[in-house]
Amino acid sequence: MSEYIVHSVQESDALALSLAKRIRGKAMLILLEGDLGAGKTTFVKALGKALGVKKVINSPTFTILKSYQMEDGRLLHHMDAYRLEGITQDLGFEEIFDDDAICVVEWPHFIRDQLPVDAISVQLEIMDETTRRFIFRGSNETLEAVVEGL
Repeated sequence: MSEYIVHSVQESDALALSLAKRIRGKAMLILLEGDLGAGKTTFVKALGKALGVKKVINSPTFTILKSYQMEDGRLLHHMDAYRLEGITQDLGFEEIFDDDAICVVEWPHFIRDQLPVDAISVQLEIMDETTRRFIFRGSNETLEAVVEGL
């Protein structure tokens, strides 16, 4: 587990850049948890930019999933599971999670049963208007090494 306190959007962006450097070229699942306004989508925007996404990254709240091409030609999948609360049927996300891509899921607890086990979990906590606490956890030793010392 690694914990970071950021005091601005710029510091959050720097944290996303640091993570991007460590996951570039790898298939990865990143789970973002936090209250509304904690900065989940802002973090994804910075991560995507650091991975070479040229398009504007917007919240996929109403579309559930948006995919963007990274500079290496692979995809960054951005999913918002907020509207999936209470849905119990299989939604067919296996293809997305099995893809050779980076997949970032906001509100993952709503689809927990459909998520692969191996992931980086990021908890965002609002401390005040501009300050956030980021807590990174890897689900295994390899992923824990990715988040150590961001």
